Amino acid sequence: MVRAEWAIFEEDYWAINNVLEDLLKSSRAGNVLLIDRTGQLISQIGPEVEFDLTSFASLCAADFEANYQLAKLIGEKDFSTLFHQGAKDSMYLGKIAKGVVLVVLFNKSTTLGLVRLRVKRAVEELNVVLEKLYEKLEYRNEEYDQFDNNFTAEVQYTEFDELRPF
Repeated sequence: MVRAEWAIFEEDYWAINNVLEDLLKSSRAGNVLLIDRTGQLISQIGPEVEFDLTSFASLCAADFEANYQLAKLIGEKDFSTLFHQGAKDSMYLGKIAKGVVLVVLFNKSTTLGLVRLRVKRAVEELNVVLEKLYEKLEYRNEEYDQFDNNFTAEVQYTEFDELRPF
């Protein structure tokens, strides 16, 4: 399931950002982003970038979706990671549960092996945080649905009562 909108509780925000900060430091990367598959930026850790993060997040999501379709064409279920290497800078993308993508931007001061190793650990930690977040959101939505059903029933009863002749 891919969320169209995000609601993040404060403790989950800090848990996510702690994992991202640890990944940034331990991998010696330049920037770490968390996006969903619709291209919505969830979080970003690292120095300010010189490009439009919203567009970048959208393009990363589109890249992941295009590679998903390529995987299906060759008989794979999905690609869990993508790697793009440039002359100076590179990016590593890792799939997390529930349609969330981790993006790590790094240059030649670190190695792909180190990034891959650290991303693997971060993905495991983020999976736990996001699963708990989804459970909270599901429970919260159930509470709202219950409220909506009770409210709707109450309103309908009241409206019909007012229409009855005395």
